[in-house]
Amino acid sequence: MVTAPLLLRSVWALLVLALLGAVGVAAAQGAPTTALRPALSGEQRTLTLPGFGAVAYAADPRGTGRPLVLLHSVNAAASAYEMKPLWDLYAGQRPVYALEWPGFGRSARPDVPYTPAQMTAALSALLDTLGPLESGVDVVALSLGSEFAARAALADPRIRRLALISPTGLGRARGEPNPNTVRALRAVSGPLYAALRTRPSIEFFLGRSFRGPVDEGLLNYALETSRQPGAVYGPLAFLTGALFTPDAYGELYARLSVPVLVLYDQDAFTSFERLPELLGRPGVQAVRIEGTDGLPHFERPAEVKAALDRFWSESR
Repeated sequence: MVTAPLLLRSVWALLVLALLGAVGVAAAQGAPTTALRPALSGEQRTLTLPGFGAVAYAADPRGTGRPLVLLHSVNAAASAYEMKPLWDLYAGQRPVYALEWPGFGRSARPDVPYTPAQMTAALSALLDTLGPLESGVDVVALSLGSEFAARAALADPRIRRLALISPTGLGRARGEPNPNTVRALRAVSGPLYAALRTRPSIEFFLGRSFRGPVDEGLLNYALETSRQPGAVYGPLAFLTGALFTPDAYGELYARLSVPVLVLYDQDAFTSFERLPELLGRPGVQAVRIEGTDGLPHFERPAEVKAALDRFWSESR
């Protein structure tokens, strides 16, 4: 939903305001809640990721057919709530599972390095937990979650089809994280994140992903999840660029052999300039969901579902 380089230009302005006391940081630094309510219906489960700890996921095993795995994006206030429209549409029709990435949502949030490999390991651990999966799974991923899903699909044959909503990594190749920027962000991570998690800040960034009004439920949940103990650590890795693949197109997307659907329109935080190149590869298609920004499944859920169902009916 939000890519780090574009976010940073607004982040530094927010930090200055925070240090001046102009965005209500003191209020945001109140005692955090100790238990986050579930973002989605269904069973609330956890798995243990070696070297990390508890990773949360929602499960609704009802229905028939190939299991569906939903993957949210990564940003300052990310959670599985970002996939709620699709969860609500498919729960009960087919088995549905929604992972919460390490460091986000109801998953553990320790002060450890966060990397793309770790995120991919969490997805693979979820698939291990779900059993034999003889028919494999379909995956729908949002924004930066698309890079993690593509990385997993390159190594895990259980992922049979990928649908990517407003994916990152289809623009120009990125450089490696700048060490000076990383050090600077770490040095001010406390006041910086306190500024980012205020209602005006979260509403501002979400507003750039909606053509119409911001979904109130998503906004409120973003405020809740950003106030959990340890909430700063995952977003800090995002802000420093540590969670992005430098050349996601060449390293990930261009190497995929599974059927791929890209759903997109406009996105203030990412570019799709290499999408035509990706569409030249076998098994790749795209559907433009007109009149939307980075969250088309919130603003045009029926159109998104129709595109997904058509993709799944036409591919194996």
